[in-house]
Amino acid sequence: MRIGVLGNEGSWYVDQICSAADNAGHDALALQFHQLRAGVRDNVSHLHIGDIDATSLDAIIVRTMPPGSLEQVVCRMDFLAAVAATGVRMINDPKAIECAVDKYLTTQKLAVAGIRVPDTIVCEGSDAALDAFEQLGSDVVVKPLFGAEGRGIMRVDHPELALRTFRTLERLQATIYLQRFNRGSLTDIRVLLLDGQVVGCMKRSPSNGDFRANAAQNAVCRAWQPTREERDMALQAAVVTGCVFAGVDLMYNEHQQLMVIEVNAVPGWKALEKSCDVDVPQTLIRWLEE
Repeated sequence: MRIGVLGNEGSWYVDQICSAADNAGHDALALQFHQLRAGVRDNVSHLHIGDIDATSLDAIIVRTMPPGSLEQVVCRMDFLAAVAATGVRMINDPKAIECAVDKYLTTQKLAVAGIRVPDTIVCEGSDAALDAFEQLGSDVVVKPLFGAEGRGIMRVDHPELALRTFRTLERLQATIYLQRFNRGSLTDIRVLLLDGQVVGCMKRSPSNGDFRANAAQNAVCRAWQPTREERDMALQAAVVTGCVFAGVDLMYNEHQQLMVIEVNAVPGWKALEKSCDVDVPQTLIRWLEE
């Protein structure tokens, strides 16, 4: 197979996938979004990534969605959709990436599907955010709408801090995404899924007084055998968002009710491999072969 891996230059994940593909006898190509080039000549669509005709690839594994302007992000998604429409296997599908990269869209879809999520309010102005802060018990987690690995997430539990935070976000013209702070255990569960199967699962506990249980924020990770409820909820969340390859984060609230915190369509696995002794790139390549 010819497999394109769209990621950041020098990415460890891109290197791991390319190495696994090469070891299995396939041709793996490291690609970047800034290389995208599309056009229409004589009513024929042309879709290239650098010098590579994207439609000549058997599969494209998307490993990043880098920051950019609204126009750039929309154009990237349009490009991926056009390539997928030609029959190139895309992991994940552009619609799934579009959903999972947007925390509000993911939360909304999960809730409509009957999957429990934290109480959430999304708004734009600081006055509306202050009202939301009070509605959510004056103890919230503020998250960037687009983001990963716990970056930019902060807990706000004081009115003065809330006012300063929301006014700053308002001046930046940011969407303000608030969730009720979970007063249950701060430990979460990451379930890595591929095509309806659990590849690996781990529990993550915050360290150094942090409330974030992300491996990138130095959380303590250990292998975990998910319960049937945990596995089923993770699988349902992946189906709702359309993700074939997904990292689903679960937590229990103070009433010991299971919730989906996030669905990641470009999941990392460095900590999970160490905790669970699994080879994720090899699993991905074998799945593509089958």
